[in-house]
Parts: sequence; C-alpha cells; structure tokens
Amino acid sequence: MKQTTAYLIIDVGTGNVRVAVTGTDGTLLYLERENVIYEKDHLYPDALGFDPDGLWKQITGMTQRALKAAGGVTIKAVTATSQREGIVLIGRQGESLTGLPNHDHRGREWEGRIADKDRVYDLTGRYPGSLFSAMKLVAIRERRPELWERCATFLSISDWAQYCLTGIARYEPSQASETLLYDVEQQRWSDELCAVFDIPAALLPPLQRSGTVLGKVTAEAAAALGISAETPVVVGGADTQMAIRSTQPSVEDIVIVSGTTTPVVKIIRDYTLDGQQRTWTGRHTVSGELVLETNCGVTGLNFQRLKAIFYPNESYAVLEQEVRDIGESACMASLGSLLAGEKTPLNPAGFLLPVPLAQELTRADFAWAALWDIACCVRENFDRLCEVTPYPLDYVWGCGGGFQSRLLAEFIAGLLGKHIRLRQGYEQASVAGCVLTCNEALDLHREEELPVTEVAPRGQERYAARYERWKKARQSFRKMAD
Repeated sequence: MKQTTAYLIIDVGTGNVRVAVTGTDGTLLYLERENVIYEKDHLYPDALGFDPDGLWKQITGMTQRALKAAGGVTIKAVTATSQREGIVLIGRQGESLTGLPNHDHRGREWEGRIADKDRVYDLTGRYPGSLFSAMKLVAIRERRPELWERCATFLSISDWAQYCLTGIARYEPSQASETLLYDVEQQRWSDELCAVFDIPAALLPPLQRSGTVLGKVTAEAAAALGISAETPVVVGGADTQMAIRSTQPSVEDIVIVSGTTTPVVKIIRDYTLDGQQRTWTGRHTVSGELVLETNCGVTGLNFQRLKAIFYPNESYAVLEQEVRDIGESACMASLGSLLAGEKTPLNPAGFLLPVPLAQELTRADFAWAALWDIACCVRENFDRLCEVTPYPLDYVWGCGGGFQSRLLAEFIAGLLGKHIRLRQGYEQASVAGCVLTCNEALDLHREEELPVTEVAPRGQERYAARYERWKKARQSFRKMAD
C-alpha cells in the first residue's frame, strides 16, 4: 500500500484537545477530539488546573487512534498549538508538575501588587491581570511554596507538548507575549518585568521562533505515539495566531477568529499601543509581524454550553435552521462578553425578555439572542480597534468554528458593513495554520491561494436598530454587575 505523507498536529484548546492528521497540502485526513479535564484548586477563589501527565496520556491515545483511522500515512513532521496564557510547570527532574489553563485566575488577589501597570502595558502590550501567566506563577509562589520550590522552568502548553516530544524546553514568541515577562517590541525576555513580578529570570527557557525545527521525536515519545523517532518536531505557537495564519492575510488586514473566544485582530509591522490601554499587542507566528487585538471574551464557549442545554441531541445544523426560521427575536442576551476598555467580563449575565412571555417563544429565541450577542460584541471591539488604527478596506477575514454558522457571518457582515472572507479550511483554522507552519519549516513552499467565499453585508439599517436595543440590554446587565 502506498504511504501518504502527512503531518501530526496537536491542538490543546480551552474546551478540548484535538489531534489531527493532515496531508502536506492541508487536506484533513482524520481528527480526534476529547474534552480537557480540569479540576478546581480550593486554595484560591477562582482557580482551575489540569494534570499534565493525564493530558499527555490523552494525547498519546488520541494519536494512536487518529493514525489508525487515517490509515497508510507516514508522518513527515509533528507540531503543536494551544490556548494562550496557559502554562505547565516543569520540575527539576524534568517532570511535569502542574498545568494552569488560560481561564485559571488564581492570581487575581495579587493584582494590586503591580506597582506601575502603565509601564507593564508599555513593555508587554497588554494591561496586566490574572489572565496572564506571570500572575499564575505569583499565585503558586505565594500559596503553594512546596510546588514553587520544585519548579525549574515553565512552558506554554504548546511548548510543553513539544517538550514531551523532544525533551527540549523552548518558548515560542507568540506564546511568550502572553506571559507579562516578555518585551514584545524588543522580542526578548525582560529583566525589568521579572523584577516587577519577582520571578527569577532563571525560570525562563530560551526563545525559539515558530516555523523552525526544534529537534527529533525521542525514542520514548515515538513508541508512545506510534511514529518514527526520526520525525522532526516543528515549533508551533498560539492557537489564535495559527488560526490567523490560515486565512493567509496581508499586513494591515483584520481577522476575526470565532472560537472559544473571539479575538478581533489586525496584522501590523510596527509595535503599536493604545493610549487608553484597550488593546493587546503581541508577536505573530509569522516573522516580522505583530498582531493588534481586541477580544470579545468567552463567546464560543458560552454558545457551546448553551447548545448543550437547549439542543443536547441535535446538530448545529438543526440549531441554525431553527434560528433562521424565526427571523428575528425580541429576546436579547449578554453572556459574559468583554468589550475593549473593560477590565473584567460582564458578570452576571443572561437574557432579557419582554413580559408577559410570548406564547411563540422557543429555544431558538435564546440561540438567536446568543448569536446576536456575539455579533454585537464583534462590532464593539472592531470599532475600538479602528479607533486605534483606521481600517478603510471593505472586507475582513473570518475563521474558526463559529463561522460555520452562516447566520453569525451575516450578522457580523451587516453590523460592520464589510464583506466577510472565509478561506477554505476556516472551520479548523488553527490546524490549517499549523500545516503552513510545517511547510515553512521543511521548506516546502506551499503557500498557494486556497479558494475564498464571501458573505456580503446586507440589512444594515435593520441591524442598526437591533444593535441599539442590544446596547441598552447590555447596559442593564452592566449596572447589575457594578
């Protein structure tokens, strides 16, 4: 049987971990998916963690099944991508001590210790808070001293996966941008930032750029995965940047990534800050490029959980058709969204309904309201991004699983007054970005232009009236939160 040359891609998201087998041309041969298992840490008010050894066991089992299902493939390279801000602590014997995901906020009670947040923003491109990795480390040092003493270094989750594959500890710059310890403009670890958080610089591993070869798979990892020990491991990067790369955008393009969260991102070359500190600036996985970002918060994750409540046994296609059939709903929602300039997500959140409740009210009204909430949050964050850097183009790129909802794409197109461009493979954008990264590392030069579909803006006048109603509803929830 003829063997197909393929890539093995490990993708650790917030909600689930995926292992994909793809052709070198980007063809998805097989995808295995499982939920990431999190546990609360009751030493902190708002802490979540995961067992790295347990996650690696999941990954090895998923890889074996994926390779078997793909059939007749020779793995030419392996790479990894993952959620941003998440880290794994590595012990002095090379062991994986504990995993802290992006939605772990154990460092929140120490945020007030940051003496000069303006200076931190200037260096890191993001307003400091418990989301970012340095604050997770501070919380471990302050309340888990026995664990802190055992810690020799730490890695982003994608860099940790590559460490498990090769035994080589490196930190990729798009991930380093999320630590609060990395000088984004100068592209290096910062002694000044280490001093701010009292983190020893000795904990910081060497940096290595995405799209380069880290090393070869160890014999132990090769045996566990079922691949050759000669297989090169390519440095991947942050899942948002990988998803952005899949659209093959030009510098100055804006990309909306509709996933667990919904980043609204502009590709730039020069380090750019917002005077009101509403944006994030980080390194792209493409050399010489940066990403300027506003973020809508946990939009996709909330919608996924809403589907599990109202449509537990139905497909997203059934949900989409029911929502489209109702046309428009009087129900409005605000589900924990985050607008640029707000320091914390909206909490509490929920639905606003006219009373008495309409007899024709259905589950589709709640799903409609949730999709509309995502679209309106994109509009708000897009507008804030454009206040920092004007955007005259008549299109934006879209990618991520959320854009499988054609209705969501129509909402966003109408609200922005922009065409939404979707490149082939947008549904598995981070995986598609990893394919391009492996091709770069192996010098295959396969950056061919994949087909693009567009969603044109329509109904702007009608959408504008709905948008004003949504803003009033969200203001009601903000008053409750404040």
